[in-house]
Amino acid sequence: MKNSKLSAVLSVLLLSAGISAHAADDPLQKAIRDGKQLFSHETFGGNGKTCDACHVNGGVGPGKLPNGKAIPSLSNAATIFPRFNPKANKVVTLEDQIRSCVGNALQGTPPVAGSEALTNLVSYVTSLSQGKAIDMGGKPQ
Repeated sequence: MKNSKLSAVLSVLLLSAGISAHAADDPLQKAIRDGKQLFSHETFGGNGKTCDACHVNGGVGPGKLPNGKAIPSLSNAATIFPRFNPKANKVVTLEDQIRSCVGNALQGTPPVAGSEALTNLVSYVTSLSQGKAIDMGGKPQ
C-alpha cells in the first residue's frame, strides 16, 4: 500500500474513533497519557504504592488513605488550587500537593519541580477537572 493510501486509511480510522490525526500526536494528550501511566504504575522509589493506591479508579472516585480514612476524588483538584494549607501555614499549588503526596503517602522521591514527570502528573490530574468551574480554595469533591 502506498504511503498516501496508508495515511488516508489511518485518518479515516482515527476520525471514526473521534480522534483527529493531529490529536493522535498532540503533546498535551501525550503528557496526559504519560501522567496517567505514572499515576497508576510509578512508586517513585517509595513504599511500593502508587498514586492509584489511595486515589482509586484513576482518581475519579472517592479514595482511602492507608489508615482507612476516606478522601474525596481528584475530579476537581485542578480547580481548587492554589489553596491555603493550614498545616503548612502557606499557600500551596497543585504541583506542591502532588510532590507532598509522593514524599509522604508514597514515601518516595517526589518529581523535581519543572520536570517532565511532574508536568505529566499535573497534566493528568488537571485533565480530571476538565469543564469544572474554578473554585480556588474550594472543597475537594
